Amino acid sequence: MQIQVNASNGIENKDALERWADGEIKGTLSRFAEEVTRVEVHLSDETTGKSGGGDKRCTMEARLAHHQPVAVTHDAPSQDEAFRGALAKLKRMVEHTLDRIEGRRDRDSIRKDVDIAPE
Repeated sequence: MQIQVNASNGIENKDALERWADGEIKGTLSRFAEEVTRVEVHLSDETTGKSGGGDKRCTMEARLAHHQPVAVTHDAPSQDEAFRGALAKLKRMVEHTLDRIEGRRDRDSIRKDVDIAPE
């Protein structure tokens, strides 16, 4: 699983952030290592230089093997909260998407083994 972290100008310590984010994402999504090929993280400070809560935004996109990518966004007062909130949402979204795909494969058709009696 490849991890790419993109940060806007208002985000500090990008190198340390990339190492930390890589470990957090791989740990949280380890169960889906076969299905998730890449995760892109976009961190931004929506109100650079201004005061106010909820100004950090984290958007994560997971690329799933042989499926459409899924993306989530989380806004929070701190970078850490935005990242953790987005990661929790991404985990739920990946679980839901893969469960839905697996469920469709395993589901029996209602049209299977139906005897139609001639009139």
